Amino acid sequence: MTLPVFLVPALPSGEEFVLDGPEGRHAATVRRLRAGEELVLSDGSGVLVRCSVVAVDRDALSLRVAERWEEPQPTPRVVLAQALVKGDRGELAVELATEAGVDGVVPWRAARCVAKWEDGPRGAKALGRWRSTVREAAKQARRSRVPFVDEPVSTGQLAQRVSSSAVTLVLHESAVDRLADVELPADGDVLLVVGPEGGITPEELDALRSSGARVVRLGPTVLRASTAAAVALGAIGVRTQRW
Repeated sequence: MTLPVFLVPALPSGEEFVLDGPEGRHAATVRRLRAGEELVLSDGSGVLVRCSVVAVDRDALSLRVAERWEEPQPTPRVVLAQALVKGDRGELAVELATEAGVDGVVPWRAARCVAKWEDGPRGAKALGRWRSTVREAAKQARRSRVPFVDEPVSTGQLAQRVSSSAVTLVLHESAVDRLADVELPADGDVLLVVGPEGGITPEELDALRSSGARVVRLGPTVLRASTAAAVALGAIGVRTQRW
């Protein structure tokens, strides 16, 4: 069984460390870790520190550092452009994508999105929920790297990212090509585009194609906007031998 992972703003530089705050409280009162047990600290950037518990307070742990190492950035990097999805299905989409191995998320303001992240406090709050969901999912999955979640983009801005990616795959039910038949790069960014509940408009497809994107399908069925990315990431991960 792998050790539990706790995210901290800064990793210990010496041999001793106190895990306090929300993570320390969770370790002491929810996970109920005890002296002699081990855990892993991470700052979310790939560096990991294995520690043993020396003492337990009500909401903090005293730790002794046993080992530290860094996991390399996986290649190719997979970035998900996820159209905004209403309600908690958007958070479900990024949670599943994080568990499936995505390296970054770009919220996309597609034309047919029911959810609207307007500039201002409400949009910032919605973005914060996606970032918090990704962070917690990465910790639950015991990943050494927390995926980034960018500011939301328009279709024009997304098309610019297509041009800078090694390959862009747009999931769409009208596609003839299968994702399984596309040659994937050994490095660079694989940009995976998932549309909203109402689908991607013909104009959006044309804009993405013009920038170099390939429109592909996963299979004969149509998946929900909240689950399509996780299924596609599983297929990409197996083919690139990332997991």
